[in-house]
Amino acid sequence: MSRPVPVVMATPEETARAKGPHVFLDYDQKELDDAYDQAVYAPNRNQVNVRLARASELACERLGAPQRMAYGPAAIERLDIFRTHRNNAPVVVFIHGGAWQGGTAAEHAYAAEVIVRAGAHYVAVDFDRVQDAGGSLFPMVDQVRRAVAWVYRNAANFGGDPGRIHVVGKSSGSHLSGCVAITDWQKDFGMPADTVKGYVLQSGMYDLRGPRLSKRGAYVKFTDAMEQELSPQRHLDRIGAPIVLIYGSCETPEFQRQSSDFAEALRAAGRTVELIYAEGYNHFEIAETLANPYGFVGRAVLEQLGLDME
Repeated sequence: MSRPVPVVMATPEETARAKGPHVFLDYDQKELDDAYDQAVYAPNRNQVNVRLARASELACERLGAPQRMAYGPAAIERLDIFRTHRNNAPVVVFIHGGAWQGGTAAEHAYAAEVIVRAGAHYVAVDFDRVQDAGGSLFPMVDQVRRAVAWVYRNAANFGGDPGRIHVVGKSSGSHLSGCVAITDWQKDFGMPADTVKGYVLQSGMYDLRGPRLSKRGAYVKFTDAMEQELSPQRHLDRIGAPIVLIYGSCETPEFQRQSSDFAEALRAAGRTVELIYAEGYNHFEIAETLANPYGFVGRAVLEQLGLDME
């Protein structure tokens, strides 16, 4: 199936700028840096984030405060559980974004109401920022994996079905979720190989070569081992659960390419994958659609769970 080709509109300043030497694919250094800087392509980022913050507050007002639980010994290793009214219900584990540098579970309660009222528990995970992890992504990946393992082992205690756990990721959280997808649950956790039944990943990164060469390399201390081990696209043989990948037409060219290339690789490897192209949405606008049962991300999550709004 053909996919839309990302179209990058150059500003007059960029048109006048002499292109530098290629550093990755057809990008020079400034182009690559811009392709991993959401603010360059989403000038309304702050406005959308204000809307999401308010939506999170309203969700907590309507649903009540979440149950805050520890999945590990560190102070940050906590998760927020919004319970649905059904027993033995599926569980959505949400991994937030923030360029690996920011974000909290509380800031991502905006999707809880849709998920909970549709009949699933919503669990938002807190974990280290990369600057708090010595510049390494390995501790962050370990944390989100342990959080998912905790949900599996404790789901029955809050009315969840451990056999119906799904992971939803946003942006850098989609990268971390992709690393969850390549986890060897049997070997590393003594749990079923199909611990997670499906993934919906919005606007993520699935191969770290581009980010490593971009200005993100100034705050993530990439190594060859990190790039190789934490690039989900290089470990397709470890992926068993269905994956839905979603990206917007107004995303940066790299965030468009990352999703479409990962989908193509999964399909070529015989994995179950669906690629959803959201016309007219940038990186932040598409995140809002998780809080809408008829939006691109919200609909994809509910369909994967087999749920409808009541």
